[in-house]
Amino acid sequence: MAANGARLPESDICLHGIDHEGRGVGRWQGKAVFVAGALPGETVRWRLRQDKKSFALGEAVQIHRASAQRVVPPCPLFAHCGGCALQHVAAEAQVALKQRVWEEQMQRLGGGMPQQLLPPIYGQPWHYRQRARLSVGKTDSGEMALGFLARGSKAVVDMDACLVLPEAVSAALPRLKQRLAAWQEAIGLASIAFSDGEDSLVWVLQHRHALTNAALAALQALAADENQHQGKPWHWYTQHQGSLTLLSATATPALCYRLPEFGITIAYRPDDFTQINRHTNALMVHRAMQWLAPQPGERMVDAFCGLGNFSLPMARLGAQVLGIEGVADMVAQAQANAAANGLAAQCRFAVADLFAADVAMVQQWGMADKWLLDPPRAGAYALVQALAALPQAQRPRRLVYVSCNPATLARDAAVLAAAAYVFRAGGIMNMFAQTAHVESLAVFDLAG
Repeated sequence: MAANGARLPESDICLHGIDHEGRGVGRWQGKAVFVAGALPGETVRWRLRQDKKSFALGEAVQIHRASAQRVVPPCPLFAHCGGCALQHVAAEAQVALKQRVWEEQMQRLGGGMPQQLLPPIYGQPWHYRQRARLSVGKTDSGEMALGFLARGSKAVVDMDACLVLPEAVSAALPRLKQRLAAWQEAIGLASIAFSDGEDSLVWVLQHRHALTNAALAALQALAADENQHQGKPWHWYTQHQGSLTLLSATATPALCYRLPEFGITIAYRPDDFTQINRHTNALMVHRAMQWLAPQPGERMVDAFCGLGNFSLPMARLGAQVLGIEGVADMVAQAQANAAANGLAAQCRFAVADLFAADVAMVQQWGMADKWLLDPPRAGAYALVQALAALPQAQRPRRLVYVSCNPATLARDAAVLAAAAYVFRAGGIMNMFAQTAHVESLAVFDLAG
């Protein structure tokens, strides 16, 4: 029903495609329509939600002819929870749909497909998510709710288990709600985040109000009780006004993930950005190093370097690496990671706003044979424009671009194509199974 009580229009439609949010795509009244819950090849009864000038949004209410790839979602909360978008699609078919979305974006916005289409990296379909922030709210009965936000809403979908979280984390959710419910209002508990490292798991209780002595004692008791599961120590922090405080009396925990192929351990803190799926990340780094092929003494640049996820493997393979990142604290941690892995002499890290990059900025970093770019969803538009504007002799001969947004990758690929770069290879990596998120890697070579 609409807000005014009127019944929303329904009709039948055949879907021919899928968009970057996992919605089925069809045609209705001469415009594109995006139908949540529908798949390519299906005929569905759909309900109109928004009618825009050039497109419409809706949702499937009945499946008349189902896709052969449709499955029953294993999670009972799937219809409402915003944590997943594709549980109604078989795991291998999800990868195929993402590949289709990626190819369509490259052709439509990027000007064409790569010369070589890389085989997809499938990853793990379940229990892969090593980092998440769960929101705290209230159920209809007034009890504490803990989970992801509902689709298109700020309401919290209450979870007692979750198939994409680590099994130990999923099993702990009912206990945490039971222990924290009495203090939810008093401390203004807003969210519970976790980070599952190789050797320890860290929880962060984010709260709006200062802790009373009684609340602090209760949280310390929780931390003492929930201090180890499946052979891995658990550590607990509170976070108030951005400040992290360790609850347990033990030494500050060391979070890390490893890249065994390169003998590298990368340390990080609970509030640092890291990939949420370390297993697929290791495969992604392997693929990037295959295409970069670092050589001893070769000079390389890692733009948007973060904590050194790609910089350190480059250095381990012999390259001299300049890592560039916009956050000074992350640059300091990347340098510390380089030193801890015995690579300080081969790595240098610098702070720069890569979203404001220009030719002069790039030139001051010096020439490099190869670059790796790993930008956020906004892409690397200013940086690729600056690289494209360099004199031909100063341009890197190979760019490896790791993307979490096919649309911005395609936009940036078009800039590189206009600057004599050949789209050499590209393909997707299923970093976020059960979601519509598309991670990919693209390789660009300077012509001639």
